[in-house]
Amino acid sequence: MLNERLKACAEYVSGKGIACDVGTDHAYLACELIKSGKCSHVIASDINSKPLEFAENTVKKYNISDKVDLILSDGLEKVPSENVSDVIIAGMGGETIADIINNSEWIKNNVNLILQPMTKAPYLRIWLYANGYKITDEKAVRDGKFIYTVMKAVYCGKKIRLSEFSSIIGHLDFSLDISKEYLKYHAEKLARIAEEIRETKYFCESIKKNEISEIMNFLYDNDTVYGNNIYYILNEFYPFNTQEKWDNSGYLIGNRNKPVFKILLSLDITKNAVSEAKEKNCNMIISHHPVIFEPLRIITADDVVYQLIENDISALCMHTNLDIAEDGTNGVIVDKLSEKLEIKSCEPFDEIGKIINLEKPVSSSELANVLKEIFGCTVVKYCCDKEIINKIAVCSGSGGSMLNTALEKECDAFVTGDIKHDVWISANNNNLTLFDCGHFHTENLVLEHLKDVLEANFPFIETIVAETSVDPVKYII
Repeated sequence: MLNERLKACAEYVSGKGIACDVGTDHAYLACELIKSGKCSHVIASDINSKPLEFAENTVKKYNISDKVDLILSDGLEKVPSENVSDVIIAGMGGETIADIINNSEWIKNNVNLILQPMTKAPYLRIWLYANGYKITDEKAVRDGKFIYTVMKAVYCGKKIRLSEFSSIIGHLDFSLDISKEYLKYHAEKLARIAEEIRETKYFCESIKKNEISEIMNFLYDNDTVYGNNIYYILNEFYPFNTQEKWDNSGYLIGNRNKPVFKILLSLDITKNAVSEAKEKNCNMIISHHPVIFEPLRIITADDVVYQLIENDISALCMHTNLDIAEDGTNGVIVDKLSEKLEIKSCEPFDEIGKIINLEKPVSSSELANVLKEIFGCTVVKYCCDKEIINKIAVCSGSGGSMLNTALEKECDAFVTGDIKHDVWISANNNNLTLFDCGHFHTENLVLEHLKDVLEANFPFIETIVAETSVDPVKYII
């Protein structure tokens, strides 16, 4: 009864509750889910009445009219949400599927989405991640002479950027021949587009598309990703040329042309981090703080750099380029604050940080408690009690030198770490509520976001946050 596309959709249905087939046409999928015993009840909806007439004939033929509800609906508009565990949207364009999802809030409540775009699959992947959904599985299927993709997705609330490369290749298992065929087709298509626009004003875009096509061909030939591919994507999101002049971010240790199998994320590359990477078979560490900062005049066996090289572990470090990025360290802090406070607007603060304006003011003590919660601090230090704080400057790490800028911007409070004594004095003299939440705590929270970014863009590489990425300071309270 089912073609290969719909068979793949049926396999993804959880069977935990009612399944809803949007754009059902002849209700073949609904009938298969009932007849196979996977679902006891199915909703079959369509925007037009004629397909529903066909659907009604099908369910009558199989004598399951009491188990299939036929609903005339534009997307999910008139579909009741009660007990719906799965929503299948198949046979439509990626933009149409995105619109249907966007117009239904209730599917964010742990509903399993099965999506089969006929066109614009890259658009749909990018839209899903940008709107808080994540793809949990995906498979390529051949139906006639075409290869399509079927995705399983769920709402997670985390908004993640997807690169053009990742939006094209998806979450497919490239050890499978059908996935490789899908990859090869799109790599060749991208190369053709690059060639067509090479002599136009879109020359730079042509170069980019050609680079992506080459990466896809590498993946096709080797079933794996190289260090240079990781660097390429992270450079797209957090450009290394935006780092401060004094910084040393980049691919600092290792061979970019070697495969990456498992990544360890750590705020710092310490001896403990290297040991953890070795123990967990990670051959790349991505850190915030550069493992090489000052010139090295001697490297001994006890040195971290020596141990990385000895164990063939690459080191990719993203420091101020990560702080500056929209969804970098300070962007993550703003997102965390938005979960606790009503933020009216956000603007840049001295290139690196952020300034947020609150919809409703908070007191110093209230803000201190919020900061302690989101950073997981043992201690939050602050000065200048205020009952009304509306405008807050934020700079992760050690931002004490930016106090005057916070004053010039007429901020009520400034959140950072590593505050020196003279900065506390200046804040008190100027009646600015200053918060010291610690260098470690104001930066370490970006690691979970980086994990989400890497998992979305490289789902076939395991990424873990280091257990050894901990505050090096002990406190007695």
